Amino acid sequence: MAKRYVRATGKDSQGDITRLCNSGEAWSPRSKSDAINDIDYGYHEYCVNWANAPETKIKVVIGPTGKYLRTDRDTTSRNNLDDLPDC
Repeated sequence: MAKRYVRATGKDSQGDITRLCNSGEAWSPRSKSDAINDIDYGYHEYCVNWANAPETKIKVVIGPTGKYLRTDRDTTSRNNLDDLPDC
C-alpha cells in the first residue's frame, strides 16, 4: 500500500469532493470513486499533511447518498477536505 499526499481537491457546484490532487504526482488527479476503491480495498492510503496540524488520513464515510471522502483534523464536524485549494 502506498501513501499518497493530497494537496488540493476538486469540488462540484454544491461543494462536494469529486477528486483528489497533488500536482506533479503520476496518480493525480484521482477521481472520488477511484480513491474510494483504493481506500476500501487497501490499495492506497490518502493523507493530508496540514501546515499547523498533524498528518490526517482521508477516510471513506457512508452517508445518506452513498460513500464519500472525508477527513477530520480538528474538533469541528465539517469535512476539512473543503479547506484545501481547488484543483
